[in-house]
Amino acid sequence: MDMGVFIPIGNNGWLISKASPQYKPSFELNRTVVQKAEEYGFEFALSMVKLRGFGGETEFWDYNLESFTLMSALAAVTTKIKLFASSAILTLPPALVARMATTIDNVAPGRFGINIVSGWAPNEYTQMGLWPGDAYFGYRYDYASEYCQVMKELWETGQSDFKGKYFTMDDCRLQPTPTSKIEIVAAGQSDTGMAFSSTYADYSFVLGTGVNTPAAFAPTAERLASAAAKTGRDVGAYVLFMVIADETDEKAQAKWQSYREGADLEALAYMGVQGAADTASGETSTARAINLPEGAVNFNMGTIVGSYETVAAMLDEAAAVPHVKGIMLTFDDFVIGIDQFGQRIQPLMTSRRVAVPAQ
Repeated sequence: MDMGVFIPIGNNGWLISKASPQYKPSFELNRTVVQKAEEYGFEFALSMVKLRGFGGETEFWDYNLESFTLMSALAAVTTKIKLFASSAILTLPPALVARMATTIDNVAPGRFGINIVSGWAPNEYTQMGLWPGDAYFGYRYDYASEYCQVMKELWETGQSDFKGKYFTMDDCRLQPTPTSKIEIVAAGQSDTGMAFSSTYADYSFVLGTGVNTPAAFAPTAERLASAAAKTGRDVGAYVLFMVIADETDEKAQAKWQSYREGADLEALAYMGVQGAADTASGETSTARAINLPEGAVNFNMGTIVGSYETVAAMLDEAAAVPHVKGIMLTFDDFVIGIDQFGQRIQPLMTSRRVAVPAQ
């Protein structure tokens, strides 16, 4: 079972609360988190791309680093862990991203991949004059498909003459080509998004749901498997959870309750408006999930709250769901949380017996 960490590239991580740990993103913080993750045997780390925050009293995600340049720096200070940067595909041409990926692969051979972000929050792009209009919601995966085709041609052959509706290459060249395959991950939850993942991605994120219901995402993983069966490809499900742990269940639950009571309602309201922009989104879409943050404070993922023993058991339960190949974690306090995981939780997990925590 692969284990990954969704690193804190934006301020305050994934808790939209005035009571949760408040911090700004920095290279130093993310280097600490990723190096600890590598030390504890994590297989991968991923950074999101966020171009405009939600404001509110906590200024949630108003402070964000840039994904590719951060991961390039982290590539130079790690040796084993795989690193995924996120491409907001409306902001960067695919040929340029293909070259950026090849450069980071040169820094960390075989350890770099790309997370494709089609875009769900219009204000991230309208502020730069890059939003093509709300009709984009209806064709964004066609756009993403061409985007990936261009990159794959360049990585595999060093040349592309791709002619599509959205991208046209004219003897586009890329040398050197990557030393290893650049893996692609995606996170679309709709049927269209999963069809895209099943065609172009190596892994696809599925969102954990609820509090202490670690297997509740199983129907989503099954939908991904069905979509992958249609393309005949092996696309692994990576499930996303936040872990809030302590010595006892009661102490962990007390922290979780305080975070919920301190919800930043202004930031949550802004997030809801942006998530509702795609009026045609279906019940299973990412946009619809964004409008239903668990407990009104946790951004777009399931939550596991409890003692170290409780958390270990629930993560093993999630790992046992069919079609799951990995789990990506966030924490309320990243530095403390990843140490808790490596030293107190992971040694108790059946699904992580091969990982050796640091001494």
